[in-house]
Parts: sequence; structure tokens; C-alpha cells
Amino acid sequence: MRFGRAIELVRLWLGGKPPAVQVAALPWRRMPSGQVEVLLATSRDTGRWVLPKGWPQKRRTLSQSAAEEAWEEVGMVGTMSEKAMGSYGYNKRLDNGFDRRVRVSVFPLRVTSQADNFPEKGQREMRWFSPEEAAQRVHEPELSALLRMISTADLSS
Repeated sequence: MRFGRAIELVRLWLGGKPPAVQVAALPWRRMPSGQVEVLLATSRDTGRWVLPKGWPQKRRTLSQSAAEEAWEEVGMVGTMSEKAMGSYGYNKRLDNGFDRRVRVSVFPLRVTSQADNFPEKGQREMRWFSPEEAAQRVHEPELSALLRMISTADLSS
């Protein structure tokens, strides 16, 4: 058992709250050369490189919620995998100053187009990266590891 998972089990056993659940889209495309590129965007508050992510939405599956986040935040449209490729954890700073542990399920989105207009247009910088370069840009170690696995993962499953 991984050390982090053991700590989480002890935290729950002692009466701690489980992590909140969020969803993220991993927008990706295959270049004519065969190389895969992934899209990262800057967060609106800190300017760090992140995936489009948010809270699950009522009456939508987790993958549908992730697809909605991709459209709202970066205008990406495409084919969303129904299956998460993995997850990562982070601490979300709440308005009250406290942190909340969050577990983010990541769903690959094979991008076919970008919308001309979308809700957060102009609020973020967006850039396509190789998976390795994207892994170096994000701050969350588990997300970095997921991005490094892309070259060997089947993103379209």
C-alpha cells in the first residue's frame, strides 16, 4: 500500500472528512508527426498552469462535467473519454482561509476544435505542451506523474 493511501485511511479512521471530489479535462491532440500535445491554461487567481477543472454538476456524469469545464474555461470541444485516466490530489484554499483536501479525476478529451466564444475567453493564457513539458509546468506532483505517463497511456479509451 502506498504511504499516502495509508495516511488517508488513518485520517478517515480517526473521523476526518474524505477529500472533496472535482473533475478535470485533459485536452489533447495528436500532431501529424504522431506526437501528442496537451493543453494547459493558467488559473485565474494564481496564474499557475493547470487543467480545466471544477465541481461535478447535477444530472451530469463526471466525464460530462469535465467536458463542460473544458468548454467553459478554454473553449475546447471534442471526444471525451467516459473513463478517468487517473486522479491527483491538492489542497484548495477556501474563502474562509482554510484548506480543503480535493481529489481530482482526470478525463482525457481528444480535441477536435476550439469554440470562438466561451464563458472564460480572454481570462486565461492557454498553451499546447508536450506531456513532459506540461509535467514540468504543473505544481501538483501526482498530476505531473499522470502527464508523464501520457506517451504510454491510451488516451482514447
